[in-house]
Amino acid sequence: MNATPSPGVRAGRPGPPPPPPFDPELAAALGVIGERLGTVLNLDDIPAMRGTGIIDRLSDDDLRQDGAFEIEERAVPGPPGEPDISLLIARPTGAGTPLPALYNIHGGGMILGDNRSGIQPFLDLARELNLVIVSVEYRLAPEHPHPAPVEDAYAGLVWTAGHAGELGIDPGRIIVAGGSAGGGLAAAVALLARDRGGPALAGQMLMCPMLDDRNDTVSSHQMAGLGIWDRAANHTGWTALLGDRRGGPDVSPYAAPARAEDLSGLPPAFIDVGSAETFRDEDVTYAGRLWQAGGRAELHVWPGGFHGFESLAPQAAISQDARNAQLTWLRRLLAAG
Repeated sequence: MNATPSPGVRAGRPGPPPPPPFDPELAAALGVIGERLGTVLNLDDIPAMRGTGIIDRLSDDDLRQDGAFEIEERAVPGPPGEPDISLLIARPTGAGTPLPALYNIHGGGMILGDNRSGIQPFLDLARELNLVIVSVEYRLAPEHPHPAPVEDAYAGLVWTAGHAGELGIDPGRIIVAGGSAGGGLAAAVALLARDRGGPALAGQMLMCPMLDDRNDTVSSHQMAGLGIWDRAANHTGWTALLGDRRGGPDVSPYAAPARAEDLSGLPPAFIDVGSAETFRDEDVTYAGRLWQAGGRAELHVWPGGFHGFESLAPQAAISQDARNAQLTWLRRLLAAG
């Protein structure tokens, strides 16, 4: 897969340094995974990608996990003047007291997926820690550019917090979570909740989050043509969301949280990312800026990890370490609350 070099590279500046090596166990899996997922190179590829079934869609029986969860899907009000949105709710069976909740925003580069996409790892966390999962289905770009995805995700959070008692959720222990595009949207929803005086979130769990539309970090250039979601695919995803505004001066922080000037007053964050992926540098920078703003953040950079490795290659030793780190953070956060 080839990616267009940046203007700086074309102008004769030194090219990016060589990429970090993939973890050997992950590298062995990457070829098979890449063939199955394919590549998004431009906007015209999006309909075909959606039609391939590359993202597994779990049935209600799959989600119930042999009776561990009660599954419900609800249509709830979307943003003012916009269509209803769908929330998938997975509640531990027989739960008698209000439980903490993970409010999940799915990944897919802003262009793919639904509220069942990538939910299995969150169900694993929920089963271990006795959590409710609420997963939102937001409108996808390019048919629905910014602010549709983030406003849908925020509307679902507001409804969830407002109906916490009905859902068996402790309203003081709602954590917004997501991976990739969902991680970026989770960060944006946390910003919206702060700025609009919305639900008081207990935490934000950002797995390899997609944060910066400028797509011009060292890691984005290093990993061009490599891994699962490279610089060219990232260009496509951000262009679908923002159109001609992508990379320009007027991009909202609620579209690209890396653009936010003020990161103070946000809930505790968990951020993890692979060392061998496009989003490494923007995610590390975001964690650093949270600390600089006086916030709480835990950052993990997994050596040799490609984008989404812990979900795509769950049996790898480093993937299990990553999952254990997420579980440990959640357990500590909830105990403190």
